[in-house]
Amino acid sequence: MDEKEIREAEILKEELGNPEEEIFVEKEQSVEEVLIDSIDEKNQKIKNLISMVILLAGLFVGSLFVDVIQLVRGGGFSQHALSSTDVFQSNGKTWVAYSEPMVTIKVLTDAACGDACKPDEVLVGLKGALPTMLTEKIDVNSAEGKKLVEQFKLKTIPAFIFSKEIEKTELFSKAEPFLEHQGDAYAIKSAEAGFPVGKYLTAPTISDQDIKIGADDATVKVVAFGFFQSPDDKKFYQSVVVPMLKEYGDKIQFVFKNYFPAASTQGLQAALAGECANAQGKFLPFADKLFATQDAWGKIKDPNFTFKGYAASLGLNVADFNKCFDSKQFKDQIDVTQKDGQDFGIQATPALFIGTNLQAPTSTYDDVKQALDKELGQ
Repeated sequence: MDEKEIREAEILKEELGNPEEEIFVEKEQSVEEVLIDSIDEKNQKIKNLISMVILLAGLFVGSLFVDVIQLVRGGGFSQHALSSTDVFQSNGKTWVAYSEPMVTIKVLTDAACGDACKPDEVLVGLKGALPTMLTEKIDVNSAEGKKLVEQFKLKTIPAFIFSKEIEKTELFSKAEPFLEHQGDAYAIKSAEAGFPVGKYLTAPTISDQDIKIGADDATVKVVAFGFFQSPDDKKFYQSVVVPMLKEYGDKIQFVFKNYFPAASTQGLQAALAGECANAQGKFLPFADKLFATQDAWGKIKDPNFTFKGYAASLGLNVADFNKCFDSKQFKDQIDVTQKDGQDFGIQATPALFIGTNLQAPTSTYDDVKQALDKELGQ
């Protein structure tokens, strides 16, 4: 090679730079890529190993497969496990799966009412029919309690109000006739369902059509649901009502509502006769007569002629009485009082209310007197 060729080769080498250095850099980059690939492969193996451990753990516990993610989150058993079993045990308890939704029942009660207002007995029965229920007790005097009383026009406590989820239960179709729907909730019609009454929240309504003894502005209202054909009513009327009216006079207003069982033989006729006598201002003497002769007319298949005779003997206008009685003039009013009794859950007579307090059928005159004095003293 001549001197010129040697010079051209050196110039070319300078332009290309140091190929050995480039080769070294390329080798260095290749080593780094290999290291990264190795780390990724190791991480993947770790992930695969974790997955295998979880899978083996699931196979070990069988149907009660515990999802690791749910355990971390505090979620408990996995949805897969819960959907594949009906009964399982955990922490010493046996858990049973139901296909029905959870239903919230708001229970209105009053601690001051004591044992009479405890809902335990009813709740036990409801739990048997609706095992997915969740109870929430509410004081009837609280803001929410008062709102519910107003919303459903509740007359008694304890009261039971279901959330709308009850619509999706088997119980709903059977209980619907005893439920009142307001908004997104249902209240049990306690009286119609036959639930025990712990305390009345309101007194029976008094209308202008009711049989009333005493002024409308009387301080205390006494409302009696009575049945002229009942021996218990006869005893209560003679031993409690008569002396009460004599002693308290205008201090109270006495209201009588005819209330008799549908199966009674002469209940309607006696009620009509009493109403017609009241139309002439003669209710009390006529009621005295009906109760006093109960054993006589109660055994007659058709006591109409007897009742007309009573009207004549007591000095009523017989023509007006007969017209009123024969036309059943007050039948609609009697139907109203029957409905009143049903709404208040009256199971038997006599039923005497002093304000909102229902007196026991076995109450003596002293019991009633004590209740009246308390009401008048307030």
